[in-house]
Amino acid sequence: MQFFNRYTGTLQEEKVPNESILRWLCETKVGHCFLKIFVRNAWISKILGCWMNTRLSKYKIHSFARNYGICLDDFEKKLNEYEHFNDFFYRKFKAGKRNFNNSKELICFPTDGRHLGFSAIDDSAEFFVKGEPLCLKKLLGSNQWAHHFRDASMVISRLSPVDYHRFHFPLEGIPSQSRCVNGYLYSVHPLALMKNMLTFTQNKRWICILKHEILGEVALIEIGATGVGSTAQTYLPNRFVKKGEEKGYFLFGGSTVITLLNSKRVKLADDLLEQTHRGYELYAHCGDVFGRII
Repeated sequence: MQFFNRYTGTLQEEKVPNESILRWLCETKVGHCFLKIFVRNAWISKILGCWMNTRLSKYKIHSFARNYGICLDDFEKKLNEYEHFNDFFYRKFKAGKRNFNNSKELICFPTDGRHLGFSAIDDSAEFFVKGEPLCLKKLLGSNQWAHHFRDASMVISRLSPVDYHRFHFPLEGIPSQSRCVNGYLYSVHPLALMKNMLTFTQNKRWICILKHEILGEVALIEIGATGVGSTAQTYLPNRFVKKGEEKGYFLFGGSTVITLLNSKRVKLADDLLEQTHRGYELYAHCGDVFGRII
């Protein structure tokens, strides 16, 4: 799969851990059956998570970082200081490695990753093969919020297993308590999403409503995936947070963050919209700008 790198201005090929297994699961009938019976269920992720929390999993860190070009010097801990692979997976950057733009009118990506942007939710139907708009009632688990966000702009931020897996507030405001909606744990890689965009409404997810002084309510949704059965929500709800404050982190696996915003007051970045229209995800870091309040 190719994505567009904002910093180099070029298309790049994504290195996907266990890509052959993922393709087998998503592109063959036998693999799809195996996915439905076993892989999507939480107990698989629990077993994998238990292994990733053992000291025996430490041996994978160095080879994983080398194979996927992760610069260990960018993070707070040294290689020998990680207790297990999960400790490495939700590693923290050193101060100054990721900075959020402080301008009040600018909205920032909440995560490192590959991003899609849609000025209106219904536009997303054109990106995915099945051509179905995202069902907000199923995604949010609420008729009230589905009606509220029916005309929202949407940014989908996909984290590969090789990415920094902490997520941050894209705007300042007052966040609600995160509400967990239980579900399956399908893969969120485009190879899988192209077959079934409904994954976003079927997977386990955490929903937070951020109250912003200009935009009103902004929905922040973290979606679990194969290998990700839980998040740690590290923020304190119902108190003011600054843009860029940490909201939480995912445990092992690929994952997704969806941001829903008032489309009448937001203009998404030109390169984000352009690459999405071309059928490519845009690679960008957390803290970089994805939109502007108008």
